[in-house]
Amino acid sequence: MLPAPSPLNRRHWLRRAGLLTAGAAATTAGWAQPGKPAASSRSLTVAQLVDFSEAQQDVSKDFLIGSRAAWQDINSRGGIRGRPVAHLALETDGTAASVRSALNEALANPSCLVLSGSVGDLLASQVAALSRQDGLNIAHAAPWLQNSSLEVDGKTFPIFAARQEQIAHALKNLSVMGVKVLGAVYASAREHAAYHLEVERIAASMQLQLQSFQGTGDVRLLGQKLTTGTPSVLLFVGGTPELAQFTQGLEKQARQRYIVALADVNLQTLLQMGAARNTPIIATQPVPMVNAALPVVRQYRETLARLFDEPPTPLSLAGFIAARYTFEVLGGIDAPLSRQSVLAGFQQRTSLNLGGFHIAFDARHRSGTYVTQSMMTLDGRLIG
Repeated sequence: MLPAPSPLNRRHWLRRAGLLTAGAAATTAGWAQPGKPAASSRSLTVAQLVDFSEAQQDVSKDFLIGSRAAWQDINSRGGIRGRPVAHLALETDGTAASVRSALNEALANPSCLVLSGSVGDLLASQVAALSRQDGLNIAHAAPWLQNSSLEVDGKTFPIFAARQEQIAHALKNLSVMGVKVLGAVYASAREHAAYHLEVERIAASMQLQLQSFQGTGDVRLLGQKLTTGTPSVLLFVGGTPELAQFTQGLEKQARQRYIVALADVNLQTLLQMGAARNTPIIATQPVPMVNAALPVVRQYRETLARLFDEPPTPLSLAGFIAARYTFEVLGGIDAPLSRQSVLAGFQQRTSLNLGGFHIAFDARHRSGTYVTQSMMTLDGRLIG
């Protein structure tokens, strides 16, 4: 058994654990491995591009496990029309060259019908842009697309709420505080470069003044430098380890602040990593709570417990839902399955009820109004 993670080596540990778990699952299920042909000439291949760069592996590991659990369960029940589904997970390091290489590998596989559950956000945005730029004739289903500024074309099918909906949901519940000024904290220059224009647009649309802060190394130092003039509500843009460090830097601040974190942050992990508990943290998720009684959540918990030694998390639930959505659309196509017929099937953008998780696309080609939130209180409890 691998040792438990510490705050200093958690991302290295997650990389090892995630890859070992994913590899073992793929082997036992008979799924295709990266660079290998599909397990059977009768199999249908679903490709999933995954960003395992240092900044994204926290998100990608959980999301991938949820997707793997769903496809393994689907195969145990007969696959699609009696044909097994080869789940081809293609790991990238997040660079443009790596993403393009993985995408080319998926496209070169003649049995690959669809791209499903691209993760994380930057990778999903890259794949969507390449699809539009190169005129790819393949559906890009249920990506972890948090970018609310990206224009969605006719080949990308986002089913999760993006940042704008998440931020609006969190701030609506803080409106009783009369929030007029929002602080935006970027964990590093990378997050600032990728997201500051989008956050500025969202703040302007909500008529909020915005003050921005950017980390340049140890995010604890950024927390320590905040003054009494810093806004009381801070939007944190970054991952779980960085948020833990930031709260530790805030520990000795006299002013009470509230942190709004988005879907790439896991509050359970945040507690394990020793986050300071004198600052309430609100984290949004575009999926139901993992302890909800909805049928899709119950199915997810049962499947995860049966197949993986992993605790339920919102991100692995999202991966599970992404795979189930892809399966439902594939199963509803009347024509022989090919990339063209599958793309046409997704382009119908049919409304679906996945066991209580409703999917209904709007005029922007998005289905992203479902947002829940949890809160880490001053005494370390998780509410929601």
